[in-house]
Amino acid sequence: MKINYKLLIICITIPLAVGSLSGFISARAMDSFSQLNQPPLSPPGFLFPIVWTILYILMGIASYLVLTSGQSKTKIKDAMITYGLQLFFNFFWSIIFFNLEWYMFAFVWLVVLWVLIFNTIISFYEISKTAAYLLIPYLLWVTFAGYLNLGIYLLN
Repeated sequence: MKINYKLLIICITIPLAVGSLSGFISARAMDSFSQLNQPPLSPPGFLFPIVWTILYILMGIASYLVLTSGQSKTKIKDAMITYGLQLFFNFFWSIIFFNLEWYMFAFVWLVVLWVLIFNTIISFYEISKTAAYLLIPYLLWVTFAGYLNLGIYLLN
């Protein structure tokens, strides 16, 4: 399989841009995050951008594999709509959590995000098993983020 590097770079850039823009919008509000009571197992703040960068790259590669799979356009389109919807929810979660400090609403938003990621994995699996597997760390991290989000809501 020949790699279309231009498309691959675009696919990786999209989730990185979504995450970067959301992070930029939330940057000032994130400063107060360290002041909050944290649940057990809360990782240090410097770890979040590292993990998210890796996850966004994996998302981009997964979307590339789906787009170049050679499957039916309808199947690809449906999978990419779900993928785009989860990116939309991903983008707004940090704004809801950090900027607005609506911790319970952010948790509910995150549960919807989790369901969308799960559905994206299922739709990607029907097209490319590798693409689906690349999203599993994302689902696991969002599960952990849900624990942290709920913990912060309950402790603050």
